[in-house]
Formats: sequence, structure tokens, C-alpha cells
Amino acid sequence: MPLEALIFDVDGTLAETEELHRQAFNDTFADQGIGWTWSRADYRRLLLTTGGKERIARHMADLGLDPASLDIPALHRAKTDRYSALMAAGGLALRDSIADLIQEARSAGLRVAIATTTSRPNVDALCAATFGLPPEAIFSAIACGDEVAAKKPSPEIYDLALERLHVTPSQAVAFEDSTNGLRSALAAGLPCIVTPSVYTAGDDFSGALAVVDSVADLGGIDGIVRLICADQPA
Repeated sequence: MPLEALIFDVDGTLAETEELHRQAFNDTFADQGIGWTWSRADYRRLLLTTGGKERIARHMADLGLDPASLDIPALHRAKTDRYSALMAAGGLALRDSIADLIQEARSAGLRVAIATTTSRPNVDALCAATFGLPPEAIFSAIACGDEVAAKKPSPEIYDLALERLHVTPSQAVAFEDSTNGLRSALAAGLPCIVTPSVYTAGDDFSGALAVVDSVADLGGIDGIVRLICADQPA
């Protein structure tokens, strides 16, 4: 089947956002008088749990606290507002050659989409800060974490993106930076290219179509198609 679509994860894949997320969490904890400070080591461990609300619950469980004792959705909304403010202040850029690959895909008539565990306000903030446009101006389909019952490594978010794109897994390729993201894409039947991020470098990416430092290493759309064809059984 011909390649019809590219589907991108957001955090760590489109941009190195995780350190900004960590700062937003810590700022929010301080603002609300919660005595937590997540170090980089803490956050790397917590990233094994997908979803911001789920990470807060995981942290509370690790501390022996009852997650039901805190209004986690309200705390996470405050964190999202802080993240959006930090994003709007500038300083965040797309990862190397991401914009070029998206432009090449759109010029070739391919559709581009988002499949992420993050919330829609975070996607809006990132697109405004990096593209200067709303996500609908760039992406043909957007699937966010709060729209599915189970987050990555469940395939549900990719299933939703494929449904909205009206393509089959054999007509698309996913781009991820994490093991959970890779497992999600593979479970949905998608070939997946991994560009490890600061927080996922060195992780196990077995099953990936390719693992590269930058999408610039792929050779554009033609190079991606060659990878997919080479991966097909003879």
C-alpha cells in the first residue's frame, strides 16, 4: 500500500518538551504549597507512566499517599496553565528537521497527524510557540490522551488517529521517542521510527523500523518509503 500519512508523537518527538513539563510541575507544586520537587532522575522514572495526571498519582503511590486525597485533575490543570505560560515565553524549538519533514510530506500530498498522550491545550501551546499556527492548520488529524480510555502503550490513541485519517496502518508510519510510544504504535500495526530524546536515550527500541538521532538522517519521504519497503517480507 502506498504511504499516505505520517503520525507524530508530541513530547520528546516534535520538540524536547519534557524539561519544560518538569519545570511546570515543580512550579505548580511550589505555588500550591505541595512539598514535592521532581529531579531529572525522578522525572525519567515517572515518564515510564504515560500521562501527567497518571504521573502525579504514581508519585503519590510511591510516597505511600492515597491519590484520592488530592484533586489531581485540578492540580494538573494548573500545571497545564503554567506549561502554556512557559511555552509562550519562548525558547522552545522543534527538533532538528521536523519542520522540513512535515513540509515535504504535505507538499507531496501526504497527511500529517498527531497521536499523543498529552492534553489538547499542550498541543495548542506547542504549535503556537513553534509553528506560529493552530494545530489544525498543519495536521489533518489530532488525537490526544484524554480522548481515549487507555494511554500508551495501549494502541488506542493510534487507532483513533488512523480512524480520523481514514487510512490503514500499512498506509502510515509513526514517529516516537519512547519505548511506551513505540509499543503503542506497534500494537496498532504501525511501522515506527524512533528519535530518542534527552529522557529516553539508551532505552530499548526493539521492533522499531529505524532509530535515528534526527529525522534528517532518514533521507526524506523517499528514504522513509525505502525503509518501509525493506521491512516488508519477501
